[in-house]
Amino acid sequence: MTVSISTVHVLVDDPDAAVSFYRDTLGLTVQNEVAREGFRWIVLSTPNQPEIQIVLSQPQAGRSKEDGETIAALLAKGELGGINFSTEDLDATFEKAAAAPGVEVLQEPVSQPWGVRDAALRDPAGNTVRIQQA
Repeated sequence: MTVSISTVHVLVDDPDAAVSFYRDTLGLTVQNEVAREGFRWIVLSTPNQPEIQIVLSQPQAGRSKEDGETIAALLAKGELGGINFSTEDLDATFEKAAAAPGVEVLQEPVSQPWGVRDAALRDPAGNTVRIQQA
């Protein structure tokens, strides 16, 4: 039996800002976009791994009002999970990402004691994004 990653969900409060960051800044490709009941979700993938989908969706989409508000509050505090990327040029990718609107730098590029060189920031929604040198 073989198991593979197919989809990763990332919650965002502003789909347009999220698409701008993930598509225009990090270079992901929009595969699909769906609007339903006043909410949107956007499916993206990386050029090197098109089979792995990253789905951007809003906290209130498909949830009760109460659950959506709770999740939105956690998102605003930066308390939800993050996403990790790998790049061939960490310095150039970090510089571009750090300059994007709404991004907060958490850690500039540094060599970690466990052998990886990486950086960390928050996307415009507050999600932690780690980028490591490939």
